[in-house]
Amino acid sequence: MLTQQQIDLFHSDGVIVVPDVLPMPVLSAVKQEYEALLDALYDGWHAEGLVPAPGNMDFWQKLRVSYDAGCDWFQPMDISLPGGEIAPDTPFHFGPAVFDMITAPRLLDLVECLIGPEITSNPIQHVRLKPPAPTLRDTENRAHVMATDWHQDRAVAHAEGDQTQMVTVWLAISDATEENGCLQAIPGKPQMYPHCPKKQTAIADGFLDLDKAQPLPVKAGGAVIFHPLTPHASLDNRSDRFRWSFDIRYNVTGQHTGRAHFPDFIARSREAPQSELRDWCVWKTMWEEARARLAPEPHIPIHRWTSDSPACA
Repeated sequence: MLTQQQIDLFHSDGVIVVPDVLPMPVLSAVKQEYEALLDALYDGWHAEGLVPAPGNMDFWQKLRVSYDAGCDWFQPMDISLPGGEIAPDTPFHFGPAVFDMITAPRLLDLVECLIGPEITSNPIQHVRLKPPAPTLRDTENRAHVMATDWHQDRAVAHAEGDQTQMVTVWLAISDATEENGCLQAIPGKPQMYPHCPKKQTAIADGFLDLDKAQPLPVKAGGAVIFHPLTPHASLDNRSDRFRWSFDIRYNVTGQHTGRAHFPDFIARSREAPQSELRDWCVWKTMWEEARARLAPEPHIPIHRWTSDSPACA
């Protein structure tokens, strides 16, 4: 549970760092699940002649070789459909270990302290495996694998979710440091800023005092929890290793998720515990059905900001 001091700090600053959120068995299971996933992906790329034989390479070595070879490891490892075009075979990953992470009781206890006991797992969620900055290709322009622009999570959801009570939980799977590209935030009273299309949807120039930015390092298993209006970004990864995290969101059940075309589920309910989703296979099926439904339809943009806004001039 959060202390009253932590809760007060969250409401005043919009962000808190909480250590030891994920129990070690949950953290280890996620790592093992992703190791098996990458093994299968790597074997397929090797069969296509894209990467050398794995030999005795570990997870990080395989990931580095795959990235250097131009293999798209990100989308097959992500826990969401992409914001761009969706095909009938667009890959993603939904497994029991990730489900157990998202529904971990201690994690939900912390969320309950901030938004109450009726908690929905919001579908705006991603894995973050950030490569070392010197390895980035000139054509790489995905915020999930490089430094992110300053933005607010409220702004990357549809406007229907603007009044939703929501929190973002950024979970560190490996230690997040200033050297390897941890989050940074500007604490303060929440307010919405205009955004513009940049490398990603980003706060328009001139609206933030970047001198107030605070880095938010956190050890593996810990979390950064922030309000959807808290401006945040991530630093460049200046280390020689990948940095691994997940960012997931929760909102009050019954309120708009801000991305209604993607599936959500009830993670906790004190009023109706029988409504909680407890089967990861159902979660996976929900996303498979969403993919099948969305693939033949016109693309639904996930961003609502356009470059013709006066703030973007």
